[in-house]
This record gives sequence, structure tokens and C-alpha cells, in this order.
Amino acid sequence: MPAPARRALLWAGAALLVVAVGIAATRMERPPPRPETVAAVTPRLSPSPAANRSEPLALPDAPVPAVRLLAAPGRMTYGQSLWDDRGAGGGPVWVRIDREAQLISVFRGADEIGTAVILYGAPAKPTPAGRYPVLAKLRDHRSTTYDAEMPYTLRLTGDGVSIHAASVREGRATHGCIGVPEDFAKKLFDEVKVGDPVLIV
Repeated sequence: MPAPARRALLWAGAALLVVAVGIAATRMERPPPRPETVAAVTPRLSPSPAANRSEPLALPDAPVPAVRLLAAPGRMTYGQSLWDDRGAGGGPVWVRIDREAQLISVFRGADEIGTAVILYGAPAKPTPAGRYPVLAKLRDHRSTTYDAEMPYTLRLTGDGVSIHAASVREGRATHGCIGVPEDFAKKLFDEVKVGDPVLIV
């Protein structure tokens, strides 16, 4: 084979090798999306439309009408939370979880004192709607079913649906629980008592 033809063949082989390596690297860097995805986070505007309002906010089935919501500094994203109980009045503590908005709200009486972006159940294992009392508090709980740490667990149902600390990231989901950032989970754990109501909508 003439030398120019051999050189052309070698260059073609090298080019194919570079393309193959590039495709492999791309697949390694960009894995296929996980099937357990969750809905996009609904933005929370600043100031909150209900911040410092005087009339009650209509929240269906809420144990106490809400009057004040926390004013977020901007769009809340995965892993973010707010907690501010300064100026909050007294009254019973209750929790509202909005699956569509992907937000948890903690109230003391009529005042929201905490909110965070959440994870919730994947389609195969959805988080159930309803009103639940906190059945138990487990600070250092570990799930034997899923072999996973679940710090600051607030048990809601007999079959294990709970609020607990989790790595709240885009594209993640739970097996029916509500996952919240760990710093928020600790504050919530300290605030809530067994028997306090949790509303999931």
C-alpha cells in the first residue's frame, strides 16, 4: 500500500477513536434521567402576597386561618428554606404540605414561621393527601425497609409515611415521605409535638 494511503487510513482510524472516546465520555458525564422525578418547583415571590396581611388567608381544611406568610427574598429552589418566628403570635403549631407547589409551611397559630422546598413520593409510591397527627418523633431514625438514614423523623402514618431530613435536589423523590433540608428538619422537629396536625394537599 502506498505511503499516502497508509497515512490517510491511520488518520481515519485516529479520528474514529477520538469520536468513540468522546461519545463514551458524554454518556458518563450525562447519565439518563432517573424515572423518579418530581414536579418543578413553583416560585415563591418576594414579598409573599400574604405577608403582613390583615385578612385571613383561605387555606382549605387548615386548623387555623393563616394571616401572615413569610416573605421570601426571591425564588426558592431545591435545598432552600426559611425560618423566622420573630413576632409570631401564640397558638397551636400546624403544618401544611402542598405537593403541587412542592412547599412545606409551618404555622404557629395564624403566623407562618417556616417554609422549605420539599421532595415527595415518586409516582410508584405517592405521598398520600389527608390530615394526619404526628404519631411519633424519632431524632436518629434509620429505615430498615430502605436501609437509609432518616434524621428528625416525624411519623404521620402507621405504614411509615413521615417528614424527615433528606438531600433535597432536583430530580429526586421519596418512597412516599416528605423530605426536607436537614437544618429545616431540626427546627421543625424541635417545634412540633406529638399530636400536632399535618395537612397534605
